[in-house]
Amino acid sequence: MQEFFNRFDRTLDGGLIPRSRLLLVALVVPLLLSLTAPLWVMHFHAPQYPNGLALEIYAYTVTGDVQEINTLNHYIGMQRIDRAALSDLDWIPFGIGVLVMLALRVALIGDVRSLFDLTVLFLYFSAFSLARFVYKLYVVGHDLDPKAAITVDPFMPGVLGTKQIANFTTISLPDWGSVWLGVFGVGLAAVLVWNLVPGLRARPAAVA
Repeated sequence: MQEFFNRFDRTLDGGLIPRSRLLLVALVVPLLLSLTAPLWVMHFHAPQYPNGLALEIYAYTVTGDVQEINTLNHYIGMQRIDRAALSDLDWIPFGIGVLVMLALRVALIGDVRSLFDLTVLFLYFSAFSLARFVYKLYVVGHDLDPKAAITVDPFMPGVLGTKQIANFTTISLPDWGSVWLGVFGVGLAAVLVWNLVPGLRARPAAVA
């Protein structure tokens, strides 16, 4: 086991496979595309809305039937769902920009260790972003105005999949923005494995 960790440490200090640098540059494209599409989409269906309502959550704005949904939320004392309510996610475009610059830096002058650090940073970025999104939904569903026209018990809005809330069926799913981020993450992991495996398989030369 100690020999494995020694090989792992030596591999991290090695240079990147030349062709993997080109792939890192190419992976910047889906990372940038994640800013052009919704990260998450929420659909709401009820008898009084046969065509349904939708919210599209981008890294920098919220679009869709925002006004109609906020009008409904007002009756149950729910906070407005808009970009201001999700202001703590304003750092996401900045974070994506940092990832773009770091990916290009690793592609140009980085080694395996810097690629490993970039992969860990992306995992943290993804996990923290999703956790904050879930937390904000929890707050929105639990911080209800007790003086609202209609009293409902605190609830957790749907995060992933289908959920019934009162007479509304909600469907919450990641959209193309998250898909593009996933493409970047999978590609980054593949490049890392590509550069790690040869060094981890190598055996030290026998001592004469």
